[in-house]
Amino acid sequence: MADIRQEFIEQAMQLTRNAEFLPDGAEGLAAKLQHAHDTNTPLRVKLGMDPTRPDLHLGHTVVMRKLREFQQLGHKIVLIVGGATAMIGDPSGKSETRPALTKEQVEENAKTYFEQMAKVLDVSEAEVVNNADWLHKLTFTELLQLAGKITVAQMMTRDDFAKRYADGRPIAIHEFFYPLMQAYDSVAIDSDIELGGTDQRFNTLLGRDIQAAYGKKYPQHVMMLPLLEGTDGVVKMSKTYPEHCISLTDSAKDMFGKLMSIPDTLITRYYSLLTDVPQSELVKMDEEIASGSINPRDIKMRLTHMITEEYHGKDGADKAQEDFINVVSNKGIPDDIESVTIEADKSILDLLVELSFVQSKGEAKRLIQGGGVKLDGEKLADMAFMVKPNMDVVLQAGKRKFAKLV
Repeated sequence: MADIRQEFIEQAMQLTRNAEFLPDGAEGLAAKLQHAHDTNTPLRVKLGMDPTRPDLHLGHTVVMRKLREFQQLGHKIVLIVGGATAMIGDPSGKSETRPALTKEQVEENAKTYFEQMAKVLDVSEAEVVNNADWLHKLTFTELLQLAGKITVAQMMTRDDFAKRYADGRPIAIHEFFYPLMQAYDSVAIDSDIELGGTDQRFNTLLGRDIQAAYGKKYPQHVMMLPLLEGTDGVVKMSKTYPEHCISLTDSAKDMFGKLMSIPDTLITRYYSLLTDVPQSELVKMDEEIASGSINPRDIKMRLTHMITEEYHGKDGADKAQEDFINVVSNKGIPDDIESVTIEADKSILDLLVELSFVQSKGEAKRLIQGGGVKLDGEKLADMAFMVKPNMDVVLQAGKRKFAKLV
């Protein structure tokens, strides 16, 4: 990295931990950091968020933590609420056209976003904008001019579009506009760097092209961050799979229990993406696990306490750990379980859904089939079981959810 001062090389190396910086890697980022410092013009770092669901999960914090690093170095974070783009929905990785959200749904889902983001970064110091403020004001002529800056052939290089087209599955014309709209956001807020998950590669790089088409001399760079797997260790964390998702709105007890359920193969990955533990320590952890010199459960317990403490404080993490050890390790029952009055005969499937122990009857059936539902410690196998008034038993669903049925 010739002619770049050491302090900016070090900053760039830290910022690119776990990340891919395009088009020219850590050296390009170091040059941008030095130029921003020398000209006293903080970088404008963009993150777009479509409020398609009301809450965020740990997977979202991978990007948010990186934003915090830029913020701590004095750069400007620009958070774009996708008031317009969410009404289309990003087709990335989807095998079919996504249903559009209404304006009311978008507004409702966005209400809790910044409260949750404030657990990770300083939202009060960020520039918060809504892309509906400029996208909804584009005239039809302006929209056609935007569409004229990219070809159908370019759009079809997106894997999801190419696969759907090859398989004969429909692609609605409005889906082509999503990446264009997101790219135009970069023009509207004059971003220098855009952050996104690896599934956003096409969208974010398109922002560079559209900025150049609108005359920006030095188009934005792009930082791509990994997608965090859910607790099954296979599928990326998503509210589409609630049983494998760790939400920022989860209680300390639920967050702790879910984190302890991740497979051992994900321990150092979660450490790397969700904590500030140095890379050298992660290498040592991997070596110790591989050699058998340390119990993976002990490392996982430290990880779980660390993450739970970040979102629920030390007292919350301590209590969650105590409950977990009592319930899971010592096969105990929590002292503070909820009492539920059963007033009439009720299907066990309906009850599990009503108690929010599961999201659907289908999930309830799978849990029973797997031996995960117990009454007073005895596994329940009968999916047609009827819960009756005054049974006075403890219902357990999975390892962590309990209710006293009275």
